[in-house]
Amino acid sequence: MLVKHISTISTISTIALIAISTPRLALADIVDSPMPWLKKQNTTAPVAAKVPWQEKRHGEIVTDNYRWLQKKDDPKVIAYLNAENAYTEAMTADIQPLAEKLFQETKARMKETDLSVPVRKRKYYYYNRTEAGKQYPIYCRRPADAQLNYDDKATEEILLDENLLAQGLSFFELEQSLISPNDRYLAYLTDTTGYRQYTLQIKDLKTGEMLSDRVERVTSLAWAADSKTLFFVQEDATSKRSNRFFRLTLGGKPIPLYDEKVEQFSLQVGTSHDEQFVELQSVATDTTESWLIPASQPQSKLRSVLGRQKGHRYQVEHRDGLLYIITNKHAQNFRLMTTPLAKPSEKNWTELIAHDKNVLLQHIEIFSDYLVVSESSQALNRMRVYDFKSKQWKAISFNDPVYLAMSGGTPEYQSTQLRISYQSPITPPMVMDVDMASGERKVLKQQEVVGGYDASQYETHRLWATAKDGVKVPLWIVHKKGVPLDGSAPTLLYSYGSYGMSTEATFSLERLSLLNRGVVYAEAHIRGGSDMGEHWHEDGMLMKKKNTFTDFIASAEYLIQEKWTSPDKLIIEGGSAGGLLMGAVTNMRPGLFKAVHAAVPFMDVMNTMMDASLPLTTGEYLEWGNPNQKAAYDYMRSYSPYDNIEKKAYPAMLVTTGLNDSQVMYWEPAKYVAKLRTYKTDQNPLLLKINMAAGHGGASGRYDALKESSFNFAWMLGQWGIKE
Repeated sequence: MLVKHISTISTISTIALIAISTPRLALADIVDSPMPWLKKQNTTAPVAAKVPWQEKRHGEIVTDNYRWLQKKDDPKVIAYLNAENAYTEAMTADIQPLAEKLFQETKARMKETDLSVPVRKRKYYYYNRTEAGKQYPIYCRRPADAQLNYDDKATEEILLDENLLAQGLSFFELEQSLISPNDRYLAYLTDTTGYRQYTLQIKDLKTGEMLSDRVERVTSLAWAADSKTLFFVQEDATSKRSNRFFRLTLGGKPIPLYDEKVEQFSLQVGTSHDEQFVELQSVATDTTESWLIPASQPQSKLRSVLGRQKGHRYQVEHRDGLLYIITNKHAQNFRLMTTPLAKPSEKNWTELIAHDKNVLLQHIEIFSDYLVVSESSQALNRMRVYDFKSKQWKAISFNDPVYLAMSGGTPEYQSTQLRISYQSPITPPMVMDVDMASGERKVLKQQEVVGGYDASQYETHRLWATAKDGVKVPLWIVHKKGVPLDGSAPTLLYSYGSYGMSTEATFSLERLSLLNRGVVYAEAHIRGGSDMGEHWHEDGMLMKKKNTFTDFIASAEYLIQEKWTSPDKLIIEGGSAGGLLMGAVTNMRPGLFKAVHAAVPFMDVMNTMMDASLPLTTGEYLEWGNPNQKAAYDYMRSYSPYDNIEKKAYPAMLVTTGLNDSQVMYWEPAKYVAKLRTYKTDQNPLLLKINMAAGHGGASGRYDALKESSFNFAWMLGQWGIKE
């Protein structure tokens, strides 16, 4: 579901070492006057003009002085954003050498020319490779009956070279690619602006030619068995809600099959693992509905599996005439049922996995002989394998205190090997195959840290903070051994806490540059995610959303209490809905933090959620609340960062965004910074950095993205007083 929940932190690339400054002038002066070249100590921040806009809401007259910043096509808006970028560049000139040093450090750890582990699908092995100096991967395949000799270019078939597709573009993203069942056609989706508006194109892999079929605003795809019929979902041009479902016969015109009228629902399409069915799913925060079409009969009508019942969420898979249904009916954390394909109603269900209040059933994969179940408990995930013949279970578990283990994608339905990926904060990602019969594991590849990496120099822990209401909140932490527990350690605390998205314990090449400088890195599994089960999400949404913020504050207080850090050494970070978290906790407890990085932050909650014409707004009512209802309005207004700025001291802040962001419009962070500048009583830096050629995820090329994160880390190190 495309919502304001992408938690990847990605910010703005460093442009130059020369400082451009902007004098404190009215907006008209900023637009009309040249920007003088000044030294950093003489720079002052740009000041946005106040142009009052008013609206009456529930009897209250609301004034928004910076609504004019929402006019993206107004040259004065662009001029203002450019002025903010110039000011940020000037104010960060002294950290540019460190940002470049961090970039070079991480780049030196990367294996720039590398190969992914090949994955077999029918007659081919598929893989991608990267080449030193190139921003994007190259997608390839080789015949499965040929020797996997990567030096043999004669057997390699290049399917897509993103570097060629991205030539001359400031941004490029390949969202989804899908090979037809006969291995001849490649359907794929691309975005060239960062707005996450994808174009469907189809390549004939036999001839190398592009087909004439081309469709805009496509969000998901599924092939029928005949390799001539493609099903796809298209989003609305204004709301960006994925609401229309089509069937396309190659060379023909798309035929509409279903239009989702309810604004809280979005569509997505895929196929069952056995490739017997195309499944269309309509998803809202609290309700789902699934339809099936036999893949071998693409002209068939959609058949709803269980209809639509308010509050019922379910997922469907198929094997040998049975449907396997993950359902939350009478099961908050879900249970697994089987039912005959021809009789899917509840009265015919047989329970295979019972509900467990302490275990969240997340996902299943079905193979011809095995069932794989992905679960989580106590903010740790795990997998179990069920043998259909022996009716026995085998657990795939790990002993690290925190880690991330996931199914790595096993496309072959007949496979007896399960591909999984594993990593921890001190373990570089590895790919392994697990024999589903014996449980034997074979490591196929582990990410290489060029120049050497000694995991024994670092340690990671599971910690538990006590929330305001007594609930125990898990955290994980990683640091270099020998960090003093006297409150002096610089610490970065990250979290997200929305949409049921868990906070995962991952490894990071970039983070090593912080750890090696004595920084402690922590992540908090606050409510709003599903880290501790579905109740964890429900207790951090709608009229309980403030639990998300108080959990984060409690986590910060715990780190201080236990002498990991102190308020003058604690920096916090979050992006998107996690950016809202940053704004809310900074309003609530500004003195608790040294500095804040808010990336693509959802700051202007009320103006966005009161405007149903904006992308994604109406679909968000079930997560945040519908502010057209007075009770929800009052509650949301009480924490909205933009609406709760006060005249007081704030910590140093770096706010980053992208001009083409479709999830959280650029104007939310821009308006927030403009308003905060007029209220804050401190002299701490407040910086806005806008990537003028990207969207929610930041720069698309791997080197450009690394430059963005290197800048962010350099800014943080500068706040801690670390210069090298």
